[in-house]
Amino acid sequence: MSTAKQVQDESTLADWGYKQELKRDWSLLHNFGISFSIISVVTGITTLFEYGLTTGGPGVMSVGWIVVSVFTFIIGLSMAEIVSAIPTSGGPYFWAAILAPPKHAAFASWITGWFNLLGQVAVTTGITFGCAGLISTTATLNSSYEPTAAKTIGIYAALLFSHGCVNTFGVHILRYLNNSSIIFHSLGVGSLAIAVLAKAPTHMSAKFVFATFYDGTGDPGWSMRASPAYVAACGVLMAQYTLTGFDASAHLSEETQNASWSAPLGVITSIGCSSLFGFFLLLSLLFSIQDFEKTVASDVGQPVTQILVDIFGTPGATALMVLIILCVWHCGLFSMTSNSRMMFAFSRDGALPHFFNKVDIRFQSPIRTVWLAATLSFLLAIPSLGSSVAFAAATSIATIGLYISYGLPILIGVLNHKSFRKGPFNLGRFSQVTGTIACLWIGFITIIFCLPTVNPVTDQTLNYTPVAVGIIMLYAFGSWFIWARRWFKGPVRQIELERNGVDVMDPEAVAEAERTKGIDEKY
Repeated sequence: MSTAKQVQDESTLADWGYKQELKRDWSLLHNFGISFSIISVVTGITTLFEYGLTTGGPGVMSVGWIVVSVFTFIIGLSMAEIVSAIPTSGGPYFWAAILAPPKHAAFASWITGWFNLLGQVAVTTGITFGCAGLISTTATLNSSYEPTAAKTIGIYAALLFSHGCVNTFGVHILRYLNNSSIIFHSLGVGSLAIAVLAKAPTHMSAKFVFATFYDGTGDPGWSMRASPAYVAACGVLMAQYTLTGFDASAHLSEETQNASWSAPLGVITSIGCSSLFGFFLLLSLLFSIQDFEKTVASDVGQPVTQILVDIFGTPGATALMVLIILCVWHCGLFSMTSNSRMMFAFSRDGALPHFFNKVDIRFQSPIRTVWLAATLSFLLAIPSLGSSVAFAAATSIATIGLYISYGLPILIGVLNHKSFRKGPFNLGRFSQVTGTIACLWIGFITIIFCLPTVNPVTDQTLNYTPVAVGIIMLYAFGSWFIWARRWFKGPVRQIELERNGVDVMDPEAVAEAERTKGIDEKY
């Protein structure tokens, strides 16, 4: 990285009130790879393939993927414009503070930050717990191993520990693991899709893949109790959940060279490439189904595994499942990387205890937030020991929580567009139109994904997502009005305070400086 570019990046960060603390040695390729790995189409498609088959069937899965990809790309464009203007590791919560009117900046930052933090924790849980489930399923193919909830939790804990160790001691090798992740998710998944199509004894028709509607939501299903459109709308969850996590390019912007360009390009290219690769993988699996009923009610408990067993036999399916597991492991690793960076930024600005505002000098990593992310992710999966519904609610909230945190700064930018100081990536006159469409889509999926998807609705089949969303909203709004509004001022202008000899870790010293030294905090 040239000295001029480095000075420019650090100067841009200083403009927003921060000094360079994280090592800035990530290129555009590395930044793209982080989001590409966290989106990890093979992770979402593999773990939610059964949901897609029973909630709308192949037609909804294929056409729904196209629709969701278009709207997600629109959201990505709006996000890219913002991160180009504000390239800090805080991501959405920092954007909300900068874009909002000064008197509402702290409130916007607080609400957005908690939705983003909790959504990220839930996504890390879903990815890594899904990986543990795939390991358990694969183990049954060649042995007498019988998976249990306790065993799966044990595998899950080991995976989280491995991710925590790499993020603690191996920051310098994250770039290389990032490169291997790109290879696994592109060449590996691409080869998998081609092999499935080439080896499959028979192929389903295009009509089956693009026009077959299947309602396996109950007896009678929701297509009878409500309408086929209701089932189809709920069925796009597979695609929308998969195309989540591209804000990682923003959270890694402080470690990315030429961040004002590299970070926004990382956002949109990761969405575009993931959409194309995901569609190819999805079509290869749908066209290669040998027996639809057998796949839906798979003996191995995993439709994708069943498809691979039907095509390649048990040994071949095992080898390909190992490839998938490697992809999901990388996905979980970089999800924790992104999660810990966001927590570090949030603690730096006072929303989390200052104990977590620490970058280890030796390893140049926010170690404390790495293990905070691992701990919270583990705790979120504990309810799965007694109830699959509780875990499903936790993973469902990931999609809504993250997209709400994406949508709030976009909405603020649309409503307060006159004060939006654009960066080099600029949508120009299309900025407001793009932002409005993005917000409307986020509002739509927030409502749809709170609806029940299994009939009849009982305590075991109730969609607890609205309860989880309600808890997050109650905490975020309640904590703000009860205590946080008294002290949380939004992102701290760290450099300005330090230049005036103020200890930014001491809230009283900061408040005194604002009163006596006239420091313009602007938030």
